[in-house]
Amino acid sequence: MAARVLNVNVGVLGHIDSGKTALARALSTTGSTAAFDRAPQSRARGITLDLGFSCLRTALPPQLGPGPGELQFTLVDCPGHASLIRTIIGGAQIIDLMMLVIDVTKGMQTQSAECLVIGQIACQKMVVVLNKIDLLPEGKRQSAIEKMTKKMQKTLENTKFSGCPIVAVAAKPGGPEAPESENPLGVSELIEVLKSQAYLPSRDPSGHFLMAVDHCFSIKGQGTVMTGTILSGSVSLGDNVEIPALKVTKKVKSMQMFHTPVTYAMQGDRVGVCVTQFDPKLLERGLICTPDSLHTIHAAIISLKKIQYFRGALQTKAKFHITVGHETVMGRVMFFSPAPANFNEEIQENVFDFEKDYLYQEEYLSKDSVSSEENKENDQAGEVQLPKQQWALLEFEKPVTCPKLCLVIGSKLDTDIHANTCRLAFHGVLLQGMEDKNYTETFLPKLKVYKQKHKEGQVERVMDDYSVIGRSLFKKETNIQIFVGLKVKLSTGEDGIIDGGFGQSGKFKIRIPDGLKPDTKMLLTAASRKKSKGEKGDVTKEEESSKNDSAQPVTISLIFKRYVFDTQKKMIQS
Repeated sequence: MAARVLNVNVGVLGHIDSGKTALARALSTTGSTAAFDRAPQSRARGITLDLGFSCLRTALPPQLGPGPGELQFTLVDCPGHASLIRTIIGGAQIIDLMMLVIDVTKGMQTQSAECLVIGQIACQKMVVVLNKIDLLPEGKRQSAIEKMTKKMQKTLENTKFSGCPIVAVAAKPGGPEAPESENPLGVSELIEVLKSQAYLPSRDPSGHFLMAVDHCFSIKGQGTVMTGTILSGSVSLGDNVEIPALKVTKKVKSMQMFHTPVTYAMQGDRVGVCVTQFDPKLLERGLICTPDSLHTIHAAIISLKKIQYFRGALQTKAKFHITVGHETVMGRVMFFSPAPANFNEEIQENVFDFEKDYLYQEEYLSKDSVSSEENKENDQAGEVQLPKQQWALLEFEKPVTCPKLCLVIGSKLDTDIHANTCRLAFHGVLLQGMEDKNYTETFLPKLKVYKQKHKEGQVERVMDDYSVIGRSLFKKETNIQIFVGLKVKLSTGEDGIIDGGFGQSGKFKIRIPDGLKPDTKMLLTAASRKKSKGEKGDVTKEEESSKNDSAQPVTISLIFKRYVFDTQKKMIQS
């Protein structure tokens, strides 16, 4: 029986030119020769690992169980930076351990910070690698390494990686041009640290099969091979798999893992799947899955959190690069929250309740968002009320294919790559996708997001004990008829109901069911007397306005809500 091989996927991340590829190369070579005392196996014909993936095999450490076996680290070297975001987010479900590579002469750089953010969202464990120590003068090398180690510990203090191992190496002493005979420094120590950090990842073979393909090629007489990592579920010989991008279903003819033929593979495994022939150029990267298990969506509802390092507000109607599944597309956002009374309510995770009412927000609410006046006032009192959960409606510029409950990241990838700023804005979980192209008519009306409206006017005069005339609440051209029956409140405390228009200038009549209070009546009668005196020309305009101010007009408040996606634009009062 073959010794068991435990596969742990390690993401190699870092700022451009920090030496990620050299490190992956040094690790896989050192690993193979150190562990097996022989040169790395030449690539066998047939299914090989993709170039972005190399592997390092070593004996199984004691914490991973008794018995013989091998620990295999699959190193996922993330190449260019734009693709880094897409690759890592796509493979986030299967990266078990992350190596953050830092150029020891430069420290944290913009992209290192972004990699740290992605790690916090997608990863459980991290090792920091301070690379290029050969560039430090030998006499000062140790003190420089200690200084940078302290700096990194401080940076990581408030992250989930606080206290993680920090290892100093020179993956390629002398740089890319140096002869191959130069031995790497510190790599054996790094391998020991990686072994100590390895754990049994939780893998679940149930559910739909979904695999991220990162390489595709054909073998004459056998078929087309897709290599990649299984994100969920499992696959067996003879299964049918769908390639959603090509809208075709193919039969699995053979499979290999690490050059060994297998009949079964599950979540977390790197595998090559050979299916009946198709043109490999049509699918360089993408997803394959159980037939009909992925959906193609035009819009989605997500729960989300703002990324703390992103500067600036997240505005409704703004456009972001949305990475969802294995695709990145442009999308427009609309933020919303629970109704203010429910800000502290516990929200069920990964479920969206269409029965509830939600409050439209001009921007994502956070401590630094000052858009709402309410927040400004509360802030002065030292208590900003923030909801426990917020959501967004994402509308994509082109449809995306993805699994349910997948990770979503919103970023501003068009920001200058050299600007010292984090381009990742928010992350969340896709709760509900909209597959219908006409979702604005068929789906959005079910989404009960409302805007709170507040209009103010003034009482112009009293008609009798139970009715007054109001003004300045509506424009002259407003159809007052649609407001008839809505409740209003006077600043003196009385409740009223809009009864209809009065004349042609936007004035209206209010019925006061419980009658006006004597004080209110006196106040209004005094105000209208002064006004009528003014009309007779007894006082100048300036005097009239100052007297009116001292008489303090009685204001009328009309508060109602309107659902954003209600085609009839009905006004609702609780």
